Amino acid sequence: MSRSLTVLRTGPQALIQDLGRPGNAHLGVPPSGALDVPALTLANRLVGNPESAAGIEALLGRIQLRANGSCTVAVTGPTVPVSVNDHLADSHAPVHLHEGDVLGLGAPVGGLRCYIAVSGGIDVPPQLSSRATDILSGIGPDPLRADDVLPLGEPRDLPVGVDVLSPSKAPDQLVVPVLLGPREDWFDDPAGQLAAGRWTVSQQSNRVGLRLDGDALGRAAAFASRELPSEGVVTGSVQVPANGRPVLFLADHPVTGGYPVIGVVTAETLPLLAQARPGTPVRLHPLR
Repeated sequence: MSRSLTVLRTGPQALIQDLGRPGNAHLGVPPSGALDVPALTLANRLVGNPESAAGIEALLGRIQLRANGSCTVAVTGPTVPVSVNDHLADSHAPVHLHEGDVLGLGAPVGGLRCYIAVSGGIDVPPQLSSRATDILSGIGPDPLRADDVLPLGEPRDLPVGVDVLSPSKAPDQLVVPVLLGPREDWFDDPAGQLAAGRWTVSQQSNRVGLRLDGDALGRAAAFASRELPSEGVVTGSVQVPANGRPVLFLADHPVTGGYPVIGVVTAETLPLLAQARPGTPVRLHPLR
């Protein structure tokens, strides 16, 4: 049998992800790709892959994979129990699997999404130059299910270990820097409202966007009853729908939107948003 993995069990959502397919907004295609890019690229480096190789993004962990050949794996993201054949193994380090070995993940602590890289990368056919699963448009591989067989590419480099490497930890409260614009003029005192607002991460959040429960942002009187023609939006856009509660767009966001965007979060914050659990307190910090 050629090198591959068999999925024995998945958690609520396990997806094949790489660095996505940016640059296709003119086709109506979101950028997609791993939500926590540093976690995926680290996992790939640990097993000797290029950072762009496809791995697995496992929401709330709880995935089990059988190696159908010798390979090296690495698990990154938040702290999570890792086992090989029911024996404890390390996360954030290269782990060798022999043919027939079973890799198992428990539930992560202090975060949402774990990343699994395998030497050679997941070698499913690319679509629009990416192997990423896009839950909005349906482009890319289907979500993983039990008995799926995932082909692996040929290993390129030797696994790379490090002396000390700590799992990422989602903060107890998110403080999110927001660059105002392009439609901040649609709101009364946009900086003041953002700074004063109090929100929590909604259970309705997903890879499309981090929805917030809490204070409603009020529009300026001149825009109270106006509608905005659809216009382009980018990853990190803070869109404010009719109910006034912000939505922070993530990798599978629509490429256009008809609600005003009060600001855009900084790129460095996106991995933290990827790991924010429902109920996490959120503050939006406007940048001048």
